[in-house]
Amino acid sequence: MNTLLAPSRRSFLQAAGYVSLAFSIPLDAALSQTAASAKPTLPGDLNTHRKLSAWLRVNTDQTVTLMVGKVELGQGILTAVTQICADELDVDLSRVRVISGDTALVPNEGVTAGSFSMPFCATAVQHASAEVRALLLDLAAQKLQQPLASLSVQDGLVKASAGGQVAYWDLVVGEALNREATGQIKPKPASQHRYIGRPVPRIDLAPKVLADAIFVQELRPAGMLFGHVVRPPTYQARLLSVDLPAVQQMPGVVKVVRNGSFLGVIARREEEALAAAQALTASARWELDKVLPGHDGMPDWLRKTKPNRVIPTKLQARVGGDAPAKTLRATYYRPYHMHASIGTSAAIATLGADGVMLIQTHSQSVFETGRAIARMLGMEPAKVRCQHVQGSGCYGHNLADDAAADAALLAATVPGQPVRLQYTREQEHAWEPYGSAMVIQTEAGLDAQGNVLDWDLQLWSTPHGTRPGGEPGNLLSARYLEKPFALPLPANGGPPNYAADRNAIALYDFPGHKVLTHFITEMPLRVSSTRGLGAYANVFAIESFIDELAVAAQADPVEYRLRFLKDPRARDALVKAADAFGWSRWRKTEGRGRGIGFARYKNTAGYCAVALEVEVNRRNGRIRVLRAVASADVGHIVNPDGVSNQIEGGLVQSLSWSLKEEVKFDDTRVLSSDWSSYPILTFSEVPPVEVVLIDRPGAPFLGTGEASQGPTGAALANAVFDASGVRFRRLPLTPERVLEGLNKA
Repeated sequence: MNTLLAPSRRSFLQAAGYVSLAFSIPLDAALSQTAASAKPTLPGDLNTHRKLSAWLRVNTDQTVTLMVGKVELGQGILTAVTQICADELDVDLSRVRVISGDTALVPNEGVTAGSFSMPFCATAVQHASAEVRALLLDLAAQKLQQPLASLSVQDGLVKASAGGQVAYWDLVVGEALNREATGQIKPKPASQHRYIGRPVPRIDLAPKVLADAIFVQELRPAGMLFGHVVRPPTYQARLLSVDLPAVQQMPGVVKVVRNGSFLGVIARREEEALAAAQALTASARWELDKVLPGHDGMPDWLRKTKPNRVIPTKLQARVGGDAPAKTLRATYYRPYHMHASIGTSAAIATLGADGVMLIQTHSQSVFETGRAIARMLGMEPAKVRCQHVQGSGCYGHNLADDAAADAALLAATVPGQPVRLQYTREQEHAWEPYGSAMVIQTEAGLDAQGNVLDWDLQLWSTPHGTRPGGEPGNLLSARYLEKPFALPLPANGGPPNYAADRNAIALYDFPGHKVLTHFITEMPLRVSSTRGLGAYANVFAIESFIDELAVAAQADPVEYRLRFLKDPRARDALVKAADAFGWSRWRKTEGRGRGIGFARYKNTAGYCAVALEVEVNRRNGRIRVLRAVASADVGHIVNPDGVSNQIEGGLVQSLSWSLKEEVKFDDTRVLSSDWSSYPILTFSEVPPVEVVLIDRPGAPFLGTGEASQGPTGAALANAVFDASGVRFRRLPLTPERVLEGLNKA
C-alpha cells in the first residue's frame, strides 16, 4: 500500500482505525485556499478544498471513505451526503463510511450552521464523487483496453460490454486521487439516481434506537476522570477567596484547579467531582455587580441604548406616484431564548504523551474552537485536535464550545488521563449564550385600496454571533483566567447571510422599501447564534404586519400576500400550504382561528409557508394549536424524510419559543435555571403536522434546517388574532399575556 502521509497524520488515521489508505489526505486549509484563489471557481466547498483526496478514499477492503468538515447535529446531513456519494460513485450505500468533523482528517468547512451544509458540503461531495467516478472509469478503460463508452458500473464493479471487468478497489494505487478537481464533470441527471430522492433511513438512527454510546455524553474511555467547574454567581463577578486545601482533601479528589476566577475540580467519580464543586461553591467569596436591566425592561433598553452602528440594510425609494392615503405602524418584540438542550453540554479532553490535546466535542465549529482553545492554553494550533461526537441536541452556539475549553483546561493539569466534563442543568441554563432579544418597528404607507406603497422596517438587536472563531475571548472561562482574554467586539453579518437583520428584507415587491438595523454591541446577557439568528423575529414581525395590512384592506391574507409576491417559487410554496390546509374551504367557529406565514430563509435558501389552526380559551388565556400544515421548497430533495423532519422539528421548536420561552433575569443574574423557570413545549402540546414537499430535480440544494422557524411564529400570532380579535405583538404568547390582552380588548 502506497501512502504519502506525514507521520503525525498517519498516526491519527491509524489510531482512528482508518488504515486502508490508497493516497494522501488533504493539504492544510490555508494552502488550499491560497492555491484555489487564482483558479476557476469550483462548486460549493470543493472550491476551497480542491483535491479529490481531501474528500474521498477508495479502500482495499471494498469500501469508500467520505470525509466532510460539516457535522451531524440531528439535521441528517451525514445521511444525505452518503446518499449523494453512493449515487455519483455507483456503489451501494452500505459501502460508504463517513468521517466527519475530525480536525486531523477532514477538510475545514468552517461552522456547521446557517443551513449551509447542503448548498456547500453536499454540493462539493456531489461534484467530487462525480469526478472520482469519471477518473475510475478512465483508469478502468486503460486497464481493460476497452472504449470508455462501453463501460458500465454496478456497485463499484466496472464491466465492459465486450467482456472483462475490474473493481474500483483494484484501480486506485499511489496518488491516483491526489489531484485537483476540474469542475468539468457533470453529476448524474435525476433520472439515474438510485438513492437521491428516496427516504433512506438515517445512518445514525439504528445506534440511537439500540442505545449505543453515540453521544459524547455517553462516552466512557478507559482511565477517565471526572471534572466539574464552578461558575461565578453573575457575569461580572470576580473571585475574592476560596478554601482550596479543604476541597483537595475530599474523597476521590485528584486535583483542584484555580486560575484567576476560574475554578474547577477533577475527581475519580462523578459524584465525588460534583461534591467537591459544591464545596468550592460554598466556600467561594465573590465581588458582585448589579448591572442588568431586567427582562421586563429589555424592550426599552434596546430602544434607548445607543447602537454601535445603524446599518442601511436596504434603501429603495419609491419613484413618483401619489402620497399614501393611510399609514399604519406596529412594534414587535422577541425576548432572549435559550437553546435549552435536553442533554447538557459535555466534552472529553486528553493531553497525550505526544503533547497533543485531543478533545471529543459536539461543537459546531471544531476547527475554530480548536484554534481558540490552543491560544487559550498557549499551545500550537496543530497540537489541539478536535473530534466531533454527536451531542443530544442543539441548533446554534450553546455551551458545547465552553465544555470543550473547560475540559481542556482541566485535562492540561493531569497529562495522560481523559477528563470528562458535563455541566449541571443550572449551569447550562444560566451560562449558555442566548438568542438575542429584539425590537422590530414596522411602518407602511398604503394607497386607497390598501396596497403597500412604502415599507419601512427598523430593528434593534444585540449581536447574534459570538462563536469561538479562533478567539479565546469568546470562550467563557478564558475571560476569568488570571490573565484573561477580552471578549472581541462582535460584528453583525453582512449580505446575503446577515445576522440581526437576517430576513429583515421582505421578499415582497414594494415600490418603496427601507430596512435599518440598529446594531448594539453591548450585551446585558451573553448571546450568540440560535437557530435562525434574527430571522425568527424579523419574519414574525413582517408576516404579522402583512396580516395587519390585509385586515385593514379587508383582503384575504393569502390573496393579499400574492399581490406583492413575484417570485414564482415563493408563490408556489404559499399556495400549496394554503391548499393543503384547506384555506378556501375553512369555516370560522367560535374561539378558533387560522393563520399563515411565509418566508424564504435568508432570501437565498429554502422556501417555507406554514398554516395553523388554533383555539383560544377566553377564560384562562391558553392557546391550543389544533393542526399545522407546512410546505417546503428546498431545491433538489435528497432525502424527503430528512427534509420533512427538519421542517416539522423547526415548526415545533418555533411553537415552543412562541408560546412559552423567555429568559427571565433581574438586575444581577439570570433567574431561568431549570425547566420550571424556563418551560418548553411538551409532547401533549404538539399538534399534528403535515409537510408538503416541492421537489425541484436538478435544481441546487437549498438549506432546510431553519426555514420553518419564522413562518411558524407569525402564523401562530395571526391565527390567535383570527380566533380572538386581539393582536399580540410581544412574544411569547403565554396564558397570562393572552388573558391580559383579552381583558383589555
